[in-house]
Amino acid sequence: MKAYIMKRLLSMIPVLLIVAVFVFFLIHLIPGDPASVILGPDATPAEVAHLQNELGLNLPIYEQFFHWFTGVIQGDLGTSVYMNMPVLKAFIEHIGPTLSLAILAQGISILIAIPIGVIAARRRGTNIDSVFMILAMLGMSIPSFLLALLLMLVFGVHLNWLPVAGYQSLSAGLWNFAKYLILPAISLGAIQAAVISRMTRSSMIDILSMNYIKTAKAKGVKQRAVIYKHAFRNSLIPILTILGETFGSLITGAVVTETVFNLPGIGQLVINAITRRDYAVIQGTILLVAATYLVLNLIIDLMYGVVDPRVRLNRK
Repeated sequence: MKAYIMKRLLSMIPVLLIVAVFVFFLIHLIPGDPASVILGPDATPAEVAHLQNELGLNLPIYEQFFHWFTGVIQGDLGTSVYMNMPVLKAFIEHIGPTLSLAILAQGISILIAIPIGVIAARRRGTNIDSVFMILAMLGMSIPSFLLALLLMLVFGVHLNWLPVAGYQSLSAGLWNFAKYLILPAISLGAIQAAVISRMTRSSMIDILSMNYIKTAKAKGVKQRAVIYKHAFRNSLIPILTILGETFGSLITGAVVTETVFNLPGIGQLVINAITRRDYAVIQGTILLVAATYLVLNLIIDLMYGVVDPRVRLNRK
């Protein structure tokens, strides 16, 4: 197992290298000069040129990449010219709201999707199955920002139950922390629930058609044991895969939701950095998010062995 983990960690290096190269050169193709954006429209050409020299923007693009990548190898992702702090520190300060939102949204999606998927598989072809799948298709079709605005209008404006914007840390109290995340988590989790429920249903249908399930039923094993002890556990591999993918998408794709609800997460950090042409923040944040996504995939792969011993036996 240790050799497998080490092999997977080493395989991340070329992926992160490709991401670093792609992000660096793509960011530098964005129109606009960071020095001009920082100094404003009233700056003179001499002032802009002086700042470009200080930031190293007057160097050839390959030299800029070499200096930045050398720092990345040494653990230095650069310094934000606007926030005047290391990129890694800015990332750590903003990752809390994003992770909190992603975890809560994933929890909501699991609580909704798994029961719906199991029931739909058990009642395949019935009206219940049709209703659940229609709801799943509807959930996949509604954009997250539209659902977010609807939730804000109903629960924040008309009913005044929950705040529509802002964020408080866990140190302010559990309820004060949770109430700012409930609406954005529902808007994200509902869409993920639609995807997870369809995968759960499909996986359960495949397992329920297996011969050992039919044998268990023929031997008189109780329906609940057949469904949850035998069928559901053996259907977890594809479900875990989709859970890993959806959780990664919650982290990387929460930009719109964080903007709508004014959450100070990674999405807001990246949006502000793009607006200000803060190259170091954009490059470092995307690289760290890519590394987080790869680590999540590794964790999901390791969980395969927990739910299915055959996976452990095949790893050397």
